[in-house]
Amino acid sequence: MSSLSALSPIPFGRLITAMITPFDVDGHVDLALAGRLARHLVDQGSDGIVVCGTTGESPTLSWKEQHQLLETVRQSVGSSVKVLAGTGSNSTAEAIEATSLAAELGADGALVVVPYYNKPPQEGLLAHFQAVAASAPDLPLMLYNIPGRTGCSLDPRTVKLLMECSNIVSYKAASGSTEEVTQLRMHCGTRLAIYSGDDSLLLPMLSVGAVGVVSVASHLVGRRLKAMIDAYLTGQATLALGYHEQLQPLFKALFATTNPIPVKAALELSGWPVGPPRSPLIPLNNEMKEELSNILLALHQT
Repeated sequence: MSSLSALSPIPFGRLITAMITPFDVDGHVDLALAGRLARHLVDQGSDGIVVCGTTGESPTLSWKEQHQLLETVRQSVGSSVKVLAGTGSNSTAEAIEATSLAAELGADGALVVVPYYNKPPQEGLLAHFQAVAASAPDLPLMLYNIPGRTGCSLDPRTVKLLMECSNIVSYKAASGSTEEVTQLRMHCGTRLAIYSGDDSLLLPMLSVGAVGVVSVASHLVGRRLKAMIDAYLTGQATLALGYHEQLQPLFKALFATTNPIPVKAALELSGWPVGPPRSPLIPLNNEMKEELSNILLALHQT
């Protein structure tokens, strides 16, 4: 049997929530609510939390707001939970500065997205991530590939070269294909911990070597996601498949329009006054909100 059948290390736990950023009625970051939400996510099964990623609306947050959120969540959840900071940028200098500061502020890791809009070639991506890794050599990094948002994709052969950076330990796969996981394992071996970047693909990605998920749905169904992972890992395939199928309507509804519009609406429907997203994103329309409400109600009854 190939050595690739071995499991990878699990640097940040198996269930990581990409946390939304709550805003008050005036549109300011609600730090107190962010702290309460972070603790709630941990209570619902999250092993780690990403602060100021795409779901956290990082493009519309100031650097000061991002630093305050990181410090608040770090203090709120304690040392037993992994806290990752979204530090990616399409400017290498900005990504270096953000990653270095995240390390100083006590982050357990950084989520570093592929540079967006300027579409660098693979050689440029290699140089970018090498520079970011060198700027905080003791901070574990998770590379984040989401070509639908960034306009370019990180090639597994480039990732193999990046494995020479000892602090590049994990990878968020959000290309929408399980093949990405297979190719990463073929090129990088088992040292790279691959996380599904899509809730709906969590179970298929686990089956081809992913170790867990960076989740949006865990804001609402963290315990069920954790149960699905545990069922799969303990050989209860039918039970894991049951959770996978049960949660598909929610997964679909949470990405019926641009993330995090639906999940913020779902949290509001669930009693969390997190506020609407910042412009240019807009609140969820009434038709989608009604459908989402019905899905949440059905889940609560099962």
